[in-house]
Amino acid sequence: MTSVTPPAAVTSVTPPAAAPAPVATTPEPAPSPFVAPVVDLPAAPVAARTAEPAPAPSPSKPSARAAKPADKPSSRPSSRGHARTHGGRKPAFPLLPSAPTVVGAAALVIAATGAVTVTQPTEEVAAASSVKGFVPASAFTGTSAATSRLELDSRMQAVSRDSERTAAGDAADDELLAAVEAQAEERNAALAELAASAEKYAGEIAANAWQLPLAGYRITARFGYSSSLWSSTHTGLDFAAPTGTPVVSVANGVVRSTGYDGAYGNKVVVALEDGTEIWYCHLDSITASVGESLAGGEQLGTVGSTGNSTGPHLHLEIRPGAGDAVDPYAALIAHGVTP
Repeated sequence: MTSVTPPAAVTSVTPPAAAPAPVATTPEPAPSPFVAPVVDLPAAPVAARTAEPAPAPSPSKPSARAAKPADKPSSRPSSRGHARTHGGRKPAFPLLPSAPTVVGAAALVIAATGAVTVTQPTEEVAAASSVKGFVPASAFTGTSAATSRLELDSRMQAVSRDSERTAAGDAADDELLAAVEAQAEERNAALAELAASAEKYAGEIAANAWQLPLAGYRITARFGYSSSLWSSTHTGLDFAAPTGTPVVSVANGVVRSTGYDGAYGNKVVVALEDGTEIWYCHLDSITASVGESLAGGEQLGTVGSTGNSTGPHLHLEIRPGAGDAVDPYAALIAHGVTP
């Protein structure tokens, strides 16, 4: 009886896995300073592929030839298999790019198309924004084109209102200045007219100025005195002076009468422009004639003592409107002359 050696137990050996095919990957772009950093998410763990165990051989008839004993498994693990089993994990989908690559490419596309603006507006954009009708949208500021246009229109309206107020203020200032200048011109014209009138009036005053009827005199009797020398109160002012002293007209006038008049002696009556009459009495001689125009200071006679007189003197009377006599002293003072 032949002894049959039972077959040795078959050991399951993991066949070496095929080397992964090289995968074409897109180079990752350099990170933009304005793009949020991308976190490299770890790939899902993938179980190492192992070959399915070989099916157990079915029992067969003993072969006449003894089976060759199988090689004994090596007690030292293969360095290649160890490296393949415990090395870097393989991607689940070898032909697809990794997640960081996809994210980086998407960021480049978004930045290139300008759909999202992550930078501050440049000087060119700011200058373009100042033009009415061109307002760039900005996701960074959260301002839409319509909102920016409304703000720009509001600012332009505010500037327009300020300009209108400034123009209105300037116009008001111009009107006020014109009114002031017109008033100044009117005032200057009125002052010039007043000055001319005053000058004319001053000339008239100077021409009609009163003056003393003679020089070298002394007052011997005033208006209103009463004594036996007069039939009633004294109606004039007496200027005592030597006989022959020139007597002149007190003011401009016309000689109304001349001649001897009783107690008044030799008398000359001169009528002024306003109707006032001035009487010159007790004259020694008369040099004026009726109807003659006399200027103030022009001689009309000389001092004497004719009529009711106690010595050579000039009896002067002033009768406004050819009426009753008034105080000659006060009348002379009123016309700027002090006897």
